[in-house]
Amino acid sequence: MEAQRGESSVTEICRKHGISQATFYKWNKEFMEAGKRRLAGDTVREASSDEVTELRNENKDLKELVAELVLQNKILKKSIAELG
Repeated sequence: MEAQRGESSVTEICRKHGISQATFYKWNKEFMEAGKRRLAGDTVREASSDEVTELRNENKDLKELVAELVLQNKILKKSIAELG
């Protein structure tokens, strides 16, 4: 963001953060491309963090639980209908 605002030169920014100019320009390009996609309506984000993986696993477990409960509910309703 410092570079976007023109507060410092690329050389100064790279020195300050301990990165090469090649890395800076690569990251800057990725940042700008992500911004273009977002402005174009792309809301899909790359997910690789541990938290996202954990949430996906939790989601899977909850879906399995719901499926099991739905099945149990159907069995109970069928049993009640047969008794009645």
